[in-house]
Amino acid sequence: MFLYFLRHASAGQRLTSARKDEKRGLDKDGIEQCGYIGRGLAALGVQVEIIISSPLKRATQTASLVGNEMGHEGKFVLENALKPQASFSDFQKILEKYARQDSILVVGHNPNLREFLGRVISDSGCEAVIDLKKGAVAKVEIRRSSGSLSWCITPRILRTLHEAATESSRPKTSRK
Repeated sequence: MFLYFLRHASAGQRLTSARKDEKRGLDKDGIEQCGYIGRGLAALGVQVEIIISSPLKRATQTASLVGNEMGHEGKFVLENALKPQASFSDFQKILEKYARQDSILVVGHNPNLREFLGRVISDSGCEAVIDLKKGAVAKVEIRRSSGSLSWCITPRILRTLHEAATESSRPKTSRK
């Protein structure tokens, strides 16, 4: 199974009220990040059977925008086990529930998404430390009970690659 971990994109400052914070959506930068991420994943040939997201607004927006850019037409599921206060045990239940899938994208929050990623790729069951920035996506290949990190890409890297490709495709003008 290929498991893609995507931290929600930029959503501005955390709100003091937990109830209001759950409804906090992406900011302008976050929406832009989703475009780079989705187009980057599409360019890498990433296709997922299912997108599983935390039900918080910033995560569902990220999942939807990235999924659209990737051309995802499969299932989109909300799982409380990806909320910020969820445990690794909750996350393992998601993996068991969708174990028959070949490729899954999970969208959630730090610090628990970073913890889940670290524990999935650690042989000892301890947490490996991967800095999962807002909008970053990591690809993990899971075989039996352990996972192997293939790559981790940030929106900044994808934006830089996009700008370089755009620049190199522009016609060169000669000066006389």
